[in-house]
Amino acid sequence: MAETSDDAKDIEKLYEYGERLNEVKDKSQHAEDYENIIKTAKSSSVKARQLAAQLIPRFFKYFPGLSVNAVDAHLDLCEAEELGIRVQAIRGLPLFCKDTPEHLSKIVDILAQLLTAEENVERDAVHKALLSLLRQDVKASLTALFKHIESVDEQIIDENLRERTLIFIRDKVFPLKAELLKPSDQTERHITDLIKKSLQDVTGAEFKMFMDFLKNLNIFGEKAPPERVQELIEIIEGQADLDAQFNVTDGDHIDRLISCLFMAVPFFERGASNSKFFNYVNKHIFPVFDELPEERRVDLLKNIAESSPYTSPQDSRLTLPSVVQLLKKYMPRRKAGEEMNFTYVECLLYTFHHLAHKAPNATNSLCGFKIVTGQPSDRLGEDFSEQYKDFTERLNCVEELARATMKKLTQGMAEHNKSLAAATSDEAKDRIKMQKQNTTTGLRTCNNILAMTQPLHSKSPSFIGDKRINLSWKETVKPSTTSTPNVGGKRPVDAVNGAGNSTSKKGRGAGNMQNQYANRAFESQSYRGRSGSRGSGRGRGGRGRGRGRSYR
Repeated sequence: MAETSDDAKDIEKLYEYGERLNEVKDKSQHAEDYENIIKTAKSSSVKARQLAAQLIPRFFKYFPGLSVNAVDAHLDLCEAEELGIRVQAIRGLPLFCKDTPEHLSKIVDILAQLLTAEENVERDAVHKALLSLLRQDVKASLTALFKHIESVDEQIIDENLRERTLIFIRDKVFPLKAELLKPSDQTERHITDLIKKSLQDVTGAEFKMFMDFLKNLNIFGEKAPPERVQELIEIIEGQADLDAQFNVTDGDHIDRLISCLFMAVPFFERGASNSKFFNYVNKHIFPVFDELPEERRVDLLKNIAESSPYTSPQDSRLTLPSVVQLLKKYMPRRKAGEEMNFTYVECLLYTFHHLAHKAPNATNSLCGFKIVTGQPSDRLGEDFSEQYKDFTERLNCVEELARATMKKLTQGMAEHNKSLAAATSDEAKDRIKMQKQNTTTGLRTCNNILAMTQPLHSKSPSFIGDKRINLSWKETVKPSTTSTPNVGGKRPVDAVNGAGNSTSKKGRGAGNMQNQYANRAFESQSYRGRSGSRGSGRGRGGRGRGRGRSYR
């Protein structure tokens, strides 16, 4: 009974202090009342502490001399054992900044640390409080939030806290960018700079999340000047480590390079330069191409093919020798027992056409063509007849193989249709539909190869420099005039490749990340491994994360 009586007295006194401070005009003369409210934060009464959690922030601005004590007492309430007290205290935190914005960064920092709360109602209160402060001062709030994400001088930061902060930014801040990021240019530039600082050490999934956000900002939109689009490419280039020494055994770096090149293609389409990527691939990857695992080779060639229309004449001239060398390796000169990898040939022919379109006379010495531009690099006085004979024989062989394979695939499609009609189980039907899809992709691959080899039989061929060839793994832009169904942009098993060369790759449709090896680097367990403390307590000091530099 005595304890209940003490609780009632504490609550009664709090109401008395609060009413007096409400009524007086010069509240600074009643500092003692505010001090008593602060002291009540240590009361044994739950209701008294809940009431103190309301009163401390309400009168905070009138007593700057007591600000340190007030904030410390309120933070103790934020860490109380009782959920109700914690939630009430969290809800009051934004009030500390309403008329005293100099405290905003500190309060945002405190709220960010409380994102690790396990109770949903408590975490919801934290989210609402943070959004309130973001609406008050978005720049200062974002700066304080991102300090829990970026890695500076190997400081130790709590991984759990970092992850929760990222989730809050992704789920609560990014969807409200139109409301929060005003004025648009200034605030978008501010968050862009914060993100760029945070990319020094991120997982693949985090990098993709940030890039998806950046590309949808107004400053990087469709009307953005070329230098803005190039800025995004430079961010991707940095993530791809194009300045690093290449090691063919570093699978993580290869995955990252392929993933980043995939991500960069839409920006090449908007006029950004692919020079650094192409030069790196030409100098470091093509020479060791055969040492790469099969799946990585396929995706690399597909990404190179999709990037090739945007290559400069100078880079085209530099890269063509490597492409022709690979073409000769994978286009057999004579039919042999081994199977040809049709996907490789499709990719390389597509790349060859687009590079040759930009630097046509470079093919004279490589393939024995007779293209006249009037430049010394035409080398028309030299004899390259052997190169022409070799290249032509390879074209003939490829065409013969493509036609024979198309005949088999067409027959196979008829068999698939019969099997599908006879199938009784959903599992069997799904399996046959996948086989039909693979066959369709194989037919498209062969058709593309024939469309690209036929113009090359002339001594002065016309190279394809537009997008009339729709790569077999891409979505069909226009409905096919044949009975071949649309494969929906998947990268299925290559039905046209031999057993030793076949792949089981998912592909990408227009703008979709379905590339298996791109996905590998954009999953949570991807290339930037992490290590470090994962604190789960509510303590305010010493939160930190340690970050390993391994890529697996």
